[in-house]
Amino acid sequence: MTVRKLRAALTAILLGTAMAGALAPATMAQTVSHQVGTLLQEAQALANAGNYRGAMAKVNEAESAPGKTGDDAAVISKMKKFIAVKSGDASVGGPDGALAKFSNDYNAGKYRDAIADGETLKKYNVLTPQNELIIGQAYFKAGDFPGCVRYAKTLSGSDTGLELQARCAYEIGDEVTQRQALEALVSRTGKPEYWSGLLKLGERARGLSDHNTLDLNRLRLLTGSMKTKDDYISLGQFAMQFTFGAEAQAALQKGVDAKLLTDERSLKLLSNAKAMAAEKAANRPKELAAANASPQGDLLLLAGEDMIGEGKAKDAVGVIQNGLKKPLKDPNNGQIRLGQALLAAGQKTEAKAAFAKVKTPEKDAMVAHLWSLAAR
Repeated sequence: MTVRKLRAALTAILLGTAMAGALAPATMAQTVSHQVGTLLQEAQALANAGNYRGAMAKVNEAESAPGKTGDDAAVISKMKKFIAVKSGDASVGGPDGALAKFSNDYNAGKYRDAIADGETLKKYNVLTPQNELIIGQAYFKAGDFPGCVRYAKTLSGSDTGLELQARCAYEIGDEVTQRQALEALVSRTGKPEYWSGLLKLGERARGLSDHNTLDLNRLRLLTGSMKTKDDYISLGQFAMQFTFGAEAQAALQKGVDAKLLTDERSLKLLSNAKAMAAEKAANRPKELAAANASPQGDLLLLAGEDMIGEGKAKDAVGVIQNGLKKPLKDPNNGQIRLGQALLAAGQKTEAKAAFAKVKTPEKDAMVAHLWSLAAR
């Protein structure tokens, strides 16, 4: 997420535009009674001279006048709002005055004052979710990122509030809070932009294995968060490192289709992936026979994982399940591969159950958790 995007979202709900309309002086229609009209003209003159309390006193006098017409009442109401907003003072204009001060302070860059205004808005029962987001943005613009994080955690959990929380957490290096906010956004929306931020956090985890990194690249493709040429190249190269030629071919071809892989080196890599995929497919029967004959189940996991990339997820589930029945060097990898195959086969509930079995080490649990999020 970008500061520009966050600012645009919040700007759409700022008070300034809404309050500006209230600053237009009330117009006296010809049907307004003479007494009321005279008092309101005096009130308007006082307000324009900055004497807001005197202006409001004249309006209150007009409001108490006997025999008011419907037009009288309407114009009195408009004049009240005009004075309240122009004063920017809650003690003069009540809720409208409080809102005006809040708007004025924020738009003038008085962010600390805007934050403090929140208590006045609460007192007058006009502290709306939109106003809370603006206060959160005031913390951000004031550079008070720890305060921003604390305040954002109290908000109602709107997408914009969670974005603000993640952005401020990033500024102070609070990866736990940033991850929590991004996970909530991913769970609610599934948007690639949130997945992108979450996967970048995952890449910074300590002690990642090459297999973990391959999974993070797979998730980037699965969630539509591939953005650059390097994203496609990285997935292709890691897949080929594990001899998953079909998976590498499919990923690199998507990069070509996206017009990101057009150079000679990328096309050569795609050609090599195609050759590897063809060779692996031709040798599959021998590979499975050797894997089934092995006392360990790791070769079956490897074969099943390769079959997922070939688009044979349902067959891969059975192969991987057979591997899980044997001793394994890495049982966590077995559960992640089973979950991956089940997810690719459309069995989301079963996939999440498999991923949930991975508890330690932290890096594997993190990857399994991300797969589980994708399964939602």
